Amino acid sequence: MTELKNTELELSRFRLRLLAAAAFVLIGFGLLTARLVFLQVYKYEDLSTQAENNRISVVPIVPNRGLIVDRNGVVLANNYSAYTIEITPSKVENLEATIDEIAKIVEVTPRDRKRFRRLMDDMKSFESLPLRTKLTDEEVARFTAQRFRFEGVDIKARLFRNYPLGETGSHLLGYIGRINQAEKERIDDSEAAANYRGTEYIGKLGIEQSYETQLHGTTGFEEVETSASGRAVRRLRSNPATPGDTLVLSIDIRLQALVERLYGDRRGALVAMDPRSGEVLAFVSKPTFDPNLFVDGIDVEPWRELNESIDKPLLNRATRGTYPPGSTFKPFMSIIALNTGKRSATQVIQDNASFVFGGHTFRSHGDHGLGPVDMTRAIVKSSNVYFYSLANEMGVDLMHDQLEPFGFGRKTGIDIEGELTGLLPSTEWKRRAYKRPEQKRWYAGETISLGIGQGYNNFTMLQLATATATLVSGGRRFEPRLVREIEDVQTHERERVASREIAPLPLKPEHVKVITNAMYGVTQEGTARFVFAGAGYKSGGKTGTAQAVGVRQNEKYNAAKLEEHKRDHSLYIAFAPVEAPTIVVAVIVENAGFGAAAATPIARRVLDYWVAGQYPSEEDIAAVSQGKGGPPTGTPRPIDSVPLPGLTLMRAAGWRGVPQAAASAAPAAQAPRVPAAPTLAAAAVPEVQ
Repeated sequence: MTELKNTELELSRFRLRLLAAAAFVLIGFGLLTARLVFLQVYKYEDLSTQAENNRISVVPIVPNRGLIVDRNGVVLANNYSAYTIEITPSKVENLEATIDEIAKIVEVTPRDRKRFRRLMDDMKSFESLPLRTKLTDEEVARFTAQRFRFEGVDIKARLFRNYPLGETGSHLLGYIGRINQAEKERIDDSEAAANYRGTEYIGKLGIEQSYETQLHGTTGFEEVETSASGRAVRRLRSNPATPGDTLVLSIDIRLQALVERLYGDRRGALVAMDPRSGEVLAFVSKPTFDPNLFVDGIDVEPWRELNESIDKPLLNRATRGTYPPGSTFKPFMSIIALNTGKRSATQVIQDNASFVFGGHTFRSHGDHGLGPVDMTRAIVKSSNVYFYSLANEMGVDLMHDQLEPFGFGRKTGIDIEGELTGLLPSTEWKRRAYKRPEQKRWYAGETISLGIGQGYNNFTMLQLATATATLVSGGRRFEPRLVREIEDVQTHERERVASREIAPLPLKPEHVKVITNAMYGVTQEGTARFVFAGAGYKSGGKTGTAQAVGVRQNEKYNAAKLEEHKRDHSLYIAFAPVEAPTIVVAVIVENAGFGAAAATPIARRVLDYWVAGQYPSEEDIAAVSQGKGGPPTGTPRPIDSVPLPGLTLMRAAGWRGVPQAAASAAPAAQAPRVPAAPTLAAAAVPEVQ
């Protein structure tokens, strides 16, 4: 009986365990079924999309960067394709050992290694970084045969920017460089983030920077089916990239190159403009640099040497170099004197070689007087006394209010970044600029030297050229422009980029004629008569000699006793033809002395080129570049007979389609596998890469 009860108890326990196990299994299968239903029904769309994305990779197609050409079609910036060896650091276990092994197959220089390390510091480890660029076909073949040995290392075809004319026009063109981390973050936060996928370079300076949007183009994409290992199997669909637009500059690059040669090794700036439209015809800053050297970055030592050079080759002197205008300021003082009625053109002032004010003697040039002078004679003979007294009569604030509309002391609005405002002083400016009460006060004696373009006056050559254009055009004002047209690369339609015309100044024609006739007199009987002897056209101008450092009242200026960088600057402003000006020029040669000796000869050759269609002889160019220029020497040449600047370099580098002597064609624009033009000289950029 007892055994029967125990048996029934065991069976009861067994049944309970069996039911529990069955319930557990049923619940497990129920959960699994519910999960499968959830995944297969409710999450089907999401999971299907994820699976498709894992199978398909979207690869960006970087567009060809737009070309930059001059007004005659000469190519100033283009692209060529070449191969690079690139490493993804996150996929490489021993980076140094890998680079050493690569160096056994293709040449890897110490500079390549330094640049790679700098890029690693600036970029993220999972990004592909170039170790060696511009490989030859033989090097590509050698590495490809051993590619299997190098995990995380690839050969890639890249587009490289090229400036076929080297140093010519470098400050106006600017350059491109690899996108740094700060720029990447800025792009990622902008609406253009999607358009910069895959893009590694961006405009850093000049036209390349200011017109980045137009030059960059529109990024395309490819959808590629990949295997489980990530290798491409087939292309599913693609949307091609749209190349950047072509920029047509107003610059005449042959004139630009001529002016740069005329400067030689001297420092300075020149801006030539069309007063009828605001188009910039030449935009020179010397010394120059070769932007080709900096597309892939520059080493630290060359950068330091250039950055610390006393000649400051990195400075764009046309927009960022500010100088006292010297006597080139006198025509502007004269026009505002007529406008305000402070003086008539016929009023005579006695020039006795000095002007005394408040116990201080302001000297005239040469310490000899000109006797009685009216406004015309004061400009032609450059009387200091006449303009000392005029400044005293007008006062600093009236001068400021009348001259500021000409563009002095404010940005001109030119279409590149980095322009400085210069300084046109006023009593309000001085109150804001200084801290101590005695410094804030404007002293009447400070006004006197302003009349001859000294004192606090400091302007750029771009401002001086713009003001000259406004004066000789009778008050018409334009924002200067470097880009003339933008050509759509697909439709080839050109959109004119007109300079914005500003409300004209109310200058009376009879007043303007007084000033322009006096400036014409400068070339006939004044300080520029020797240089302009024999010119086949009528031009007007004004020489200027501006102090780089002050001279004490009881001392005389002696250039021989001063360091070269402390000597006077040589300036000249010009326009031609007098009857209907088509060009104005503002030029400075730093520390070169008297205005007629250095700046005026350069301006004469520019006017000869533009108005008379004459290109100077080689002997004349050599003389001017050494500061020995007067009237042109030798036999001038027709412009079209002179080879394009950089033509020899372009041919030597293998460019196709180079014209023989005309300024109408250029190397094949986007031709692949074309070698870069040879570098000319060391250059510098505001960023070391």
